[in-house]
Amino acid sequence: MTRELKVENLTINDDNPSFVIAEIGHNHQGSLEKAKQFFDEAKRAGASAVKLQKRDNRRLFTKELYDQVYDNENSYGRTYGEHREALEFGKKEYAELQAYARKLDIIFFATAFDHYSADFLAELDMPAYKFASADLINTPLQKHVAKFGKPMFLSCGGGDLNDIRRAVDTILPINKNLAVLHCTASYPADVSDMNLRVITELRRVFPDLVIGLSDHENGIDAASIAFMLGARVFEKHFTLNRAWKGTDQSFSLEPEGMRKLVRNLNRIPLALGDGNKRLMDSEKKPLQKMGKQLVAARALPAGHVLAEADIAIKSPGGGLPPYRLDEVIGKKTRAALSEDDPIPADLLN
Repeated sequence: MTRELKVENLTINDDNPSFVIAEIGHNHQGSLEKAKQFFDEAKRAGASAVKLQKRDNRRLFTKELYDQVYDNENSYGRTYGEHREALEFGKKEYAELQAYARKLDIIFFATAFDHYSADFLAELDMPAYKFASADLINTPLQKHVAKFGKPMFLSCGGGDLNDIRRAVDTILPINKNLAVLHCTASYPADVSDMNLRVITELRRVFPDLVIGLSDHENGIDAASIAFMLGARVFEKHFTLNRAWKGTDQSFSLEPEGMRKLVRNLNRIPLALGDGNKRLMDSEKKPLQKMGKQLVAARALPAGHVLAEADIAIKSPGGGLPPYRLDEVIGKKTRAALSEDDPIPADLLN
């Protein structure tokens, strides 16, 4: 079986370009117009997809948590519930964003945090679904979403291999369209906690599944390393301004950072090449100038038997290479040579 996942018109596998998800979450601050700006900038940066988060807040949170006072610099409401409701989009906004994404030709989907949000997204015929790390152990939600038959991305922050196997074994009998994303569920994730070698282990344990990285590092280095380890899906939090109000803004990439992340990922296959070591066309001109050849160390008469002292190694290149010095010693010149004249190659015939 090929390690492959198709999302709309894009095929994710080891040979195709990386699938980069710009995770907007609620960085749009509840503004539909800002959300569209996010879509614009993500497309301009080269992201494959944009993603939001969907919660049915009253059903998802306990009454105690929903009514808990939420008084801090990132709050959009008096209570935690009011805060979350202020950031939530409804069907009207989602439908408008779907149309806008189609216009831009960028994939748009969301994370479903609960059954009701999953059904909300299913009614909109979302092309894919994301499971947050906190739902790695939520097998009822996994079963529910798997039945939609759409591609799914499973983040694995906070879990061990047993947790990941349980989720994969829950999903695959229902829906084979799954990618597993290594993740460290801290925001931001310290470099020492990234544990990127897990990607190699996930590829070994799940040889038929696309493996990726849900990246919370405060930078862009981890993605390139993860690619080299076999990741082909990359989710990265995205904002238009890291100084904006919101808990996710400070560790999200701004458009220029996202552009560089995508650029770096796309460069890697080109930089890896085909493994055939050879002279590249681009090397010929500089090596002609910097290269060296065998030349006469002084004026030499015709019929002179060449000794090592008669030969110098000088730039530019183009004549007999230095590694042929021993073959030239003891040969007779056929014509007189001036100082710096190339040693004729026909002496070796």
